[in-house]
Amino acid sequence: MCQRGIGGRYKSMLSNLIDLLPHSKTESKVERKQAREEIDQLCYERSCNNFVYFESRNHKVTDLYMWLGKSPSGPSFKFALTNIRTYDELKLTGNCLKYSRPFLSFDGSFDDPARPHLQLCKEIFAQVFNTPKNHPKSKPFIDHVYSFSLYEDKIYFRCYQVLNQEEKMFTETDDISKLLLIEIGPRFILNPIKAFGGTLGGEALWQNEKYVGASKLRSKKYESFAKKRDFKDK
Repeated sequence: MCQRGIGGRYKSMLSNLIDLLPHSKTESKVERKQAREEIDQLCYERSCNNFVYFESRNHKVTDLYMWLGKSPSGPSFKFALTNIRTYDELKLTGNCLKYSRPFLSFDGSFDDPARPHLQLCKEIFAQVFNTPKNHPKSKPFIDHVYSFSLYEDKIYFRCYQVLNQEEKMFTETDDISKLLLIEIGPRFILNPIKAFGGTLGGEALWQNEKYVGASKLRSKKYESFAKKRDFKDK
C-alpha cells in the first residue's frame, strides 16, 4: 500500500512491484498519521504477516521512502528509494512468465556477523519477496532471479530472467554455464535509514549514521549555488 498523494511515476513502480509478488494483496491509500494502526488492522483482516508501505514526505519534490516489515510485532525497516527505473523506462529484452517463482540472490555482505542490521535486512527481504510454497497464484517453476547487492552501504535491486541457451530441457546434471541472466526490470536503489522494533515505529534497533536526507542535500546545493551567485555579482 502507499500514502495518499504519491506521484504518478511512483504508482507505476508500485504496479511493477505487485507484478513481481504473486502473493501480494493490494489496499487503498492511507494517510501517514493513521498508517500504523491501519496497516496492523489490514494485515490482521487479510491474514498477512508482512507489509510494504510507500511514503512520500515532500509532495512537491516527491522524495520516496519504502517501509518493509512484519505486522503487528515488527520489526520494520525504513529505506529511501532512489534511481527508480520502471518497465516502460528501461525497455529491456528480458522476459519471464508472470507469477512464476523467483530465486533470491544476496551479496555475501548480508551474512557479515559484524553488521547485524544487514542480516535483519536479508531476513525481511526473504520473507517479503519470496513466494510461499504452493501459493495458488504462483507457477510451479523458477525462471527469474531477484538480486540484492550491497555497494557503498546501499542495496541495489535487480531482476533477471534465467534463460537456457539450448533448446533441450535443462536438468540437474547439466552445466550451469548453459544458462544466461538477462535483466528484466524494474531496478531501484535502497538506502537503509533506520530499523524499528514495531510497525512503522517503536524502539530504534539500528540507525544509519551516514545517511543524509534528500532535503538537506538540496539545501546544501542551493547554498553553494547562492554563494557562487553572490561571488559573481561582487
